[in-house]
Amino acid sequence: MKNATLRQLKVFETVARLLSFSRAAEELHLTQPAVSTQVKKLEEHAGLALFEQLGKKIFLTPGGSELLYYCRAIIQQFQEAEDAMTHFKGITGGKLNVAVISAGDYFFPRLLVEFARSHQGVTLNLSVHNREGLLNQLANNLTDLAIMVRPPIDMDTVNEPFAPHPYVIVAAPDHPLVCKKNIPLKRLLQEPFVVREKGSDTWNSMEEGFGGRVNDINIAMEIKSTETIKQAVIAGMGISFLSAHTISLELQAGSLAVLDVEGFPVMLNWYVVHRKNKRLPPVAQAFKNFLLNEGPELIERIIRYNPKPGKQLSDAPLKTGAKKIRAASKK
Repeated sequence: MKNATLRQLKVFETVARLLSFSRAAEELHLTQPAVSTQVKKLEEHAGLALFEQLGKKIFLTPGGSELLYYCRAIIQQFQEAEDAMTHFKGITGGKLNVAVISAGDYFFPRLLVEFARSHQGVTLNLSVHNREGLLNQLANNLTDLAIMVRPPIDMDTVNEPFAPHPYVIVAAPDHPLVCKKNIPLKRLLQEPFVVREKGSDTWNSMEEGFGGRVNDINIAMEIKSTETIKQAVIAGMGISFLSAHTISLELQAGSLAVLDVEGFPVMLNWYVVHRKNKRLPPVAQAFKNFLLNEGPELIERIIRYNPKPGKQLSDAPLKTGAKKIRAASKK
């Protein structure tokens, strides 16, 4: 193994984590043959096979599982060394690593641009994930900061709310309920719903928003993509429960409408999260402070949607900035 390279270890870790050469190639921005070549070279250094294929799926061999443990430790040591050097650089010239839940990619790049304007020379590295992928980023120390709705409860993290996050019921503009006021939940449950998959942040928010009546929802279709859900609603296939921060363009274009439902919008919060023992580089600490101080106003300006007061869910104990967030949600 003495001739193995860090590049080979990183490629191997990515394939092992995703259990897919094609998905690893996509994440690493490499071709699939290039990924296969790097893994093959590492297997030659190790002197044994690291993966085995059963049908169309690949699995780690016992040797591969053992190497993965050491591989991640080596990669983390290099990352910590890079972080240590970043501390000496300060904010200018630093690299900001941020991972965001998929609903945040509708506005988060704009926040990064605003931050970069006042911090010249900063390198931005943004990745977008579903909840499972985001938790993996935190667990494996692959990001400095994670932006999410529900911080993990089984991980030692620092979780700080920085902006309100409303969820609403959307429908096609010609839907008969669009002109109705204070629609009772009982009436809403008669409609077919197009929903996100179970386990997603949106599904969990819907589950809390509907309380004990989530099982009464008439699910017409379950889709993993928010974009596809919006198109299904626009086509008249049903109504949906979505983050208000994902529908700004459709509202402005008039292709979607928000229904006036009793108890809505459901108000949650955006959180900035990092491992408790993580030594944040100066640029990451500066961006965290930027979110806490300027996040709510910037998001409202970008989204251009300010909902009426709705139902505040206690998604997690509010800490720093809680009063400011509640006030922002009631403007």
